[in-house]
Amino acid sequence: EGDGKINIFFVGRLAIAVLFIVSGIEKLISPYQNFLYVIQGYELLKEPLDTWIAIGMPWIELFVGVFLLLGLWINVALKGAGLLFVSFIFVVGQALIRRLPLDECGCFGQLISFPLPVVLTMDAVMLLITIALMKKIDKTSTLSLDKYLLK
Repeated sequence: EGDGKINIFFVGRLAIAVLFIVSGIEKLISPYQNFLYVIQGYELLKEPLDTWIAIGMPWIELFVGVFLLLGLWINVALKGAGLLFVSFIFVVGQALIRRLPLDECGCFGQLISFPLPVVLTMDAVMLLITIALMKKIDKTSTLSLDKYLLK
């Protein structure tokens, strides 16, 4: 810190934070039924679990993103991010294996649309970045509230 070098771990933390914040907010500003329809397209969950996920997932994404952005409870937030990425990989992977008729993931609501193979690759890369951030938590904690609050 302070040596003029870019801390790629800090940048990685911010990238994941922004990804989750944008995804969460985009779903929150739309009716939850839009995301429910996306969830139902993956043919994994039954009522009422699919509705709970449609209502709760955007909040989880938003909170994980905000906590990573602020650097608050980074270990917990990174574990949450990792769990989300593993879940996304499973859901998208099973849709590809089952050849479900899905043109895009629905991950970012109406904002951005990606085909499932692109999403699977992106989630796998983000999971690897998350794991790297966990392994180098000291560098990941640059400019974090944890450094000030958890002394």
